[in-house]
Amino acid sequence: MTKSILKALAGKKQKVPPIWMMRQAGRYLPEYRETRAKAGDFLSLCYNSELAAEVTLQPIRRYGFDAAILFADILLLPQALGSDLWFETGEGPRLSTVKTQADFDNLLKPEEINETLSPVYKTVKILSQELPKETTLIGFAGAPWTVATYMVAGRGTPDQAPAHALKNENPDLFDDLIDLLVKGSIEYLSHQINAGAEVIKIFDSWAGSLKGKDFDKYALEPCKKIIAALKSKYPGIPIIAFPRQAGERYIGFAKKTGADCVALDDSVNADWIARNVQGDGCVQGNLASSHMVSGGAELVDETKKIVKSLSGGPHIFNLGHGITPDADPNNVQIMIDTIRSS
Repeated sequence: MTKSILKALAGKKQKVPPIWMMRQAGRYLPEYRETRAKAGDFLSLCYNSELAAEVTLQPIRRYGFDAAILFADILLLPQALGSDLWFETGEGPRLSTVKTQADFDNLLKPEEINETLSPVYKTVKILSQELPKETTLIGFAGAPWTVATYMVAGRGTPDQAPAHALKNENPDLFDDLIDLLVKGSIEYLSHQINAGAEVIKIFDSWAGSLKGKDFDKYALEPCKKIIAALKSKYPGIPIIAFPRQAGERYIGFAKKTGADCVALDDSVNADWIARNVQGDGCVQGNLASSHMVSGGAELVDETKKIVKSLSGGPHIFNLGHGITPDADPNNVQIMIDTIRSS
């Protein structure tokens, strides 16, 4: 039996698209909140292999998604490279900043990350044994540009201005940071594959703030390098790239990077995706996550519309971004039922 996600990633059109959701293990689920409380805090949950596996499995038990995505965080890699990382309640992540050559010189080498990240690899191993046989296991990392924006600013920012400033004022240092993150990502993702990940996803959440040549240099090229390195070691591994809010730059992104699938956010519509992107292969997306909060007829109508628009080629149904903590778990079930009965 070939898993439905793997069929889509191999370019096969299916009557019912396979489904999973970004952040499907998350605060909208009462069982997740209970397990997180048991772990103590978010980072403790990420590094407790048994509990991280448990929260990854929860949405599979509840909804029967076609894929499970490893429960971790894109900022575990900079932490493993030597950045201080902590989470402020209600405000999100904070990191020690990398703004000078001295800051950069204090970071570790890519091959030195694995001791810190070994609990993550153990989580993958547990999941590869415990997931239902029809469920695909997805590993992931943040793309170098997005991770660098956090490392330079020390936190999430609305416009990624600190990273843009550093790349303009000290391009050599910024390029070295990107290169370190490319190599670190290859190391990290290789270990996830060795532990049992069947698919890799690269999340470039802030790709949309890069324009023109900057997009090529900092979004497209690093993604291409990571994919080429992984494909040379693991020729059969499918890779999903997500350059969020890339707009017109979604066109050709899969071909140019070597990705098997491009994930798209909800700032582009499904008809446009079918015309401009799906011709190159599998696409993933792209229901607005707000429908998981509001529900109702609009959720059903928009879900049906996306399925229909993308029915002409390989498609993995997902949201345009992660599900939010205020989502109603019942709306997720309505979305799934709508897709599977369409």
